[in-house]
Amino acid sequence: MVSDDLFSAAAEARLEGRSPLAARLRPRNLDEVVGQRHLLAPGRPLRALIETDRLSSVIFWGPPGTGKTSLARLVATTTEKVFEELSAVTATVKDVREVIAMARQRLGERGQGTILFLDEVHRFNKAQQDTLLPAVEEGLIVLIGATTENPHFEVNPPLMSRSTLFRLHSLTEDDVAELIRRGLEVEGATAADDAVAHLAARSGGDGRHALTGTEVAVALASERGRPLHLTLADAEGAVDAKAVRYGRDGHYDVISAFIKSIRGSNADAGLYWLARMLEAGEDARFIARRLVILASEDVGMADPQSLLIANAAAQAVEFVGLPEAQLNLAQAVIHLATAPKSNRVTAGIFAALEAARSAGTGEVPPHLRDGHYKGAASLGHGDGYRLPHNSPGGWVDQEYLPEELADAVFYEPSPYGHEGELAKRWPGRDD
Repeated sequence: MVSDDLFSAAAEARLEGRSPLAARLRPRNLDEVVGQRHLLAPGRPLRALIETDRLSSVIFWGPPGTGKTSLARLVATTTEKVFEELSAVTATVKDVREVIAMARQRLGERGQGTILFLDEVHRFNKAQQDTLLPAVEEGLIVLIGATTENPHFEVNPPLMSRSTLFRLHSLTEDDVAELIRRGLEVEGATAADDAVAHLAARSGGDGRHALTGTEVAVALASERGRPLHLTLADAEGAVDAKAVRYGRDGHYDVISAFIKSIRGSNADAGLYWLARMLEAGEDARFIARRLVILASEDVGMADPQSLLIANAAAQAVEFVGLPEAQLNLAQAVIHLATAPKSNRVTAGIFAALEAARSAGTGEVPPHLRDGHYKGAASLGHGDGYRLPHNSPGGWVDQEYLPEELADAVFYEPSPYGHEGELAKRWPGRDD
């Protein structure tokens, strides 16, 4: 019996040594978790719930490699409840029912609760998810679901309504670099700064992917013998991609060239700078945000569809993710570059902001004030207001601005694109 235990211990030790680096680096407490400070910093709600063992059913939603499984397993080390784990990829309804039956028996016999961690919860179909609902509803089990897909689309509404949603973000490059350094320490290796930076930049915010690349780079470095020291060439070989020189200055220079190329209606240059950023590991969400801004700042009402297209590309980045979302970003770049340009939206809001800061009292004209409540009519509220729908052309000549700004003009349509057509039918302008 003793020898069996010794052999088991030896086997476990060997398996641990052979397990992937990401598994060996799983955090043992909340302080070892890299990233997700919005959820796990001292005083944040999720940390407090875990530390006080008061976690109710939750869903962890985030991209791959952001720590969803690690967080769930940390719960297992802090709770007095029994922790059960299933993967929706392999589990069946029968497996779920067995867990629920054991949870009921355990609660009845010992008064001990059960936590069920269901990884890839979005892989369960509606009928399978419905199996969980009664047990979650009566508090028989605490469900921890983990998903990379938008749970509002993939998780049944009744289950969603009984769970708290915590969204995990892609790790920053600094977070990933910290993970890589920890991995190097475990592997007994060192690395050049540019090698760490390249592995981090190519990870796409995925900690698991970064550590896998680190393992490959360590293997490449080991061919040169000891001491183990990773070079940039090792990092490039590990992720099969050459480093693109893209430091802090490069970041601002390239995004500036990107925006100015689209503003200048050069689709080819816009696509090139987009490719440069993607190859350098730039955050796709940052690129998408800049396109959404540009759609109003530099295109505006000359092509109102541009904002919809830019926003759709931003949603695709979240919903589809890279590398596929590069197609959506490219489509948005081409549309914005080839759209007519106008900065009249920008000029209009800036002029209005200046007026709002410097004008007088800004009193609402009496005929525009709310006249729906009792006594409003006696104050003259709404008196004289003329409804545009009742007038020919759907427009009436009446004042809508405060008295001191009467007849002020903030928005002037340009002659380009849709805005040019708009200018032709713009009511009340003497053009």
